[in-house]
Amino acid sequence: MTVIDIPGSKSVTARALFLAAAADGTTTLLRPLVSDDTEGFAEGLKALGYQVRQEPDGSAWHIEGRPQGPAATDADVYCRDGATTARFLPTLAAAGGHGTYRFDASPQMRRRPLGPLTTALRTLGVDLRHHENEGHHPLTVHASGIKGGALTLDAGQSSQYLTALLMLGPLTAEGLAITVTDLVSEPYVEITLAMMRAFGADVTAHSTHEGRTYTVAPTGYTATTYAIEPDASTSSYFFAAAALDPVPGREVTVPGLGTGALQGDLGFVDVLRRMGAEVEITDTATTVRSTGRLHGLTVNMRDISDTMPTLAALAPFAEGPVRIEDVANTRVKECDRLDACAENLRRLGITVATGHDWIEILPGTPTGPVEIATHGDHRIVMSFAVTALRTPGITYDDPGCVRKTFPDFHDVFGAFVGAFTRTP
Repeated sequence: MTVIDIPGSKSVTARALFLAAAADGTTTLLRPLVSDDTEGFAEGLKALGYQVRQEPDGSAWHIEGRPQGPAATDADVYCRDGATTARFLPTLAAAGGHGTYRFDASPQMRRRPLGPLTTALRTLGVDLRHHENEGHHPLTVHASGIKGGALTLDAGQSSQYLTALLMLGPLTAEGLAITVTDLVSEPYVEITLAMMRAFGADVTAHSTHEGRTYTVAPTGYTATTYAIEPDASTSSYFFAAAALDPVPGREVTVPGLGTGALQGDLGFVDVLRRMGAEVEITDTATTVRSTGRLHGLTVNMRDISDTMPTLAALAPFAEGPVRIEDVANTRVKECDRLDACAENLRRLGITVATGHDWIEILPGTPTGPVEIATHGDHRIVMSFAVTALRTPGITYDDPGCVRKTFPDFHDVFGAFVGAFTRTP
């Protein structure tokens, strides 16, 4: 058995940084993800005047919360490539009592939408202005506190819009009632709710004829010590590698991801189970074991769409077609992931068809040498590392873009493969 320690979850780390900054007291985050995205979030907090102290070995971060909002009354914040940074920090700043905060991001992040979120903030009375393209960075927030109230939100493009507003709720004067008409990646919202409650928030949800309504009380947050669980999306590459192995019985175990895990992307192992792999989930770990065969399938990945590229990269090795449905939101990620997966699979000689929200991949033998067009997307690189296990000659036009979530990926994955293939 091969045991692999996966870095902390990006999604959990970003939420924890927001909640810690908003909490009353000093929060300690244990085993946070240290990557370009999370470092960018921490630097953004510092620019806003929050005190963030990082242990030299990265084992813990300490954040002094400011329930009253940013200490700085004027700041420029660069959000890098981070969608959570670019969406969460303007929301956090808007809750402050006073200040002018300018936000910008990389060209890649500037292309990604945030209009539903900024429209909702304006509905709540926030003075927020886009400077170039409406609904995109750069933007300026003139903060003067938020009273709260009721609003309607379409979160069909990204659940991060809803997460940002939910985390805002306890910081408002009167709380929030958010009715959601459409929602993608709902398990990420469940992460948000669980973490808010861990920091002392009072939030409930109920269904109405208009959609699902989330009610958030104006409780504020209380500092705590919070352990970050391993990243389930990142784990998918190692689980896929195990499922792909032609030797039955070879297995990989990821400790820290068990039955109580917050992240919905652990559901990727259920997809692998349907394809023929053996999966065991205990209270403390998840194990995927090869049976030497993979079946084709049709699967809806709306709720675990960050693992769509992992399955797409694995799909050619299945014995039948693999059709992935309801993943239109992957077209507005770091790149258009549906098209990027199709482009690279075709470069490898695989037959692929796509539609607005689906991709179908036929069985085949990928052939190299091929340079993968990454489009600067970390998940394209890490996914096609799985394809490379059975396809000599795969390289990447931007291998370094993995720094976004897993700077050491190439070394760690290479060492893992070496140890894994030596396992009897």
